[in-house]
Amino acid sequence: MPRIAFLASPARLAQESRVRLAARYGDCPTAQADFVVSLGGDGFMLETLHHLISHPRPVYGMNCGSVGFLMNAYAEDDLPARLARAQAAILYPLRMHAVTMTGATEEALAFNEVSLLRQLRQAAKIRISIDGRERLAELICDGVLISTPAGSTAYNLSAHGPIVPLSANLLPLTPISAFRPRRWRGALLPGAAEVVFEVLEAEKRPVAAVADFTEVRNVVSVAVSEYRTVATQVLFDPDQALSERIIAEQFTV
Repeated sequence: MPRIAFLASPARLAQESRVRLAARYGDCPTAQADFVVSLGGDGFMLETLHHLISHPRPVYGMNCGSVGFLMNAYAEDDLPARLARAQAAILYPLRMHAVTMTGATEEALAFNEVSLLRQLRQAAKIRISIDGRERLAELICDGVLISTPAGSTAYNLSAHGPIVPLSANLLPLTPISAFRPRRWRGALLPGAAEVVFEVLEAEKRPVAAVADFTEVRNVVSVAVSEYRTVATQVLFDPDQALSERIIAEQFTV
């Protein structure tokens, strides 16, 4: 019997499911587990991945939330066999290095995306450089984001960015409600690219940077790159692998 740690969102359904599963299969601390089972929705799966950064474990999600794109179907029977058959998707986060108007710095990791968002009524003005070369002198917008392939189906897709297969080694860079240049739809960047966002007129047009759950307000510059020091395994049932879900999402109407 594998050693399993069960983590559940605060939602009643998830908490009740955790009690039943722990009684049936046992429960152990995450640091001693062979597998971690995350009970909730996609948001709680992200919380689980962040929780496990310092002691990585394969994570198998079961949907007790709403969308559940990163989750498997909920079922209480034959869990050890499901874990043994599951296929792993390797996810690498983005690392954000943000500098604020006071000169303070903050770093955070993001498994979905790093986004820059205007804080007030006025549009943001942002300069974009990639690998030390200026690519866009001034983007006037509500914001801009860069996502991981796994995160390309989340906020990036809602902002009309492209869906990227896991194996593509690409990072979508997508504007949010761009005003100028109006026809710029974003870019697909190599996975090794380092992107620097510089906020123009920062005092007049303040901008916040968000890496998954970490928000830094009043930023003046934000550097983002893929962080391959951290690798997380997310497990999926064989007929519902993450790579297949990402491809299928592109044909959803």
